[in-house]
Amino acid sequence: MHQKKQARLRRAARTRAKIRELGVYRLCVHRTPRHTYAQVIAPGAGGDRVIASASTLEKTIAQMIEGNKANIAAATVIGRVIAERALAAGVEMVAFDRSGFKYHGRVKALAEAARAGGLKF
Repeated sequence: MHQKKQARLRRAARTRAKIRELGVYRLCVHRTPRHTYAQVIAPGAGGDRVIASASTLEKTIAQMIEGNKANIAAATVIGRVIAERALAAGVEMVAFDRSGFKYHGRVKALAEAARAGGLKF
């Protein structure tokens, strides 16, 4: 594994350990050079129960986005959709898990859109 990815995963592990201590739902964000993904994950031992998810791979979301799926506009759409789906599932308080990525650009846009959509974190 590359050093850059190892460093990111180390940062992510530190954040996730703290979120696990708090025992709250987490809004987990992942970004790749082509796509952006978001999941609301339930607290628990496994941390593997996904309550709501949204990504630029979904056809319905891809139709809302014009052109590039890996930009701030696309991340804003993902943020709005994940907030909508989480609230529909009865989750309004989450902890933001940026997966070791900088709170900047797409990650920041997604977070701000999710807040504007009604999620509290």
